[in-house]
Amino acid sequence: MPKQNCWEFKKCGRQPGGVKVPELGLCPAATEARVAGANGGTNGGRVCWYLGGTLCGGRVQGTFASKLANCMQCDFYRSVMQEEGPTAAKASDVLAKLN
Repeated sequence: MPKQNCWEFKKCGRQPGGVKVPELGLCPAATEARVAGANGGTNGGRVCWYLGGTLCGGRVQGTFASKLANCMQCDFYRSVMQEEGPTAAKASDVLAKLN
């Protein structure tokens, strides 16, 4: 069974062709190819908490550092962490790919 990406799980509509793109723009998680495959996701779809500009609570969020505490409470984040366990992509590895 394929792993769900954040836009599939959260149904935010910010993926390419999504209904919210005209209003909120494309989500960086759906388009960030440098982290493709992390936690088995498409682009940044399973490491969205590391990417600025993702959606939470109906609002576009800021940087990784400013949003991580909120992300750790997210049902999607918790689901990925439970699924991946100790093999989850590490911050140092993901952030190195983004720099």
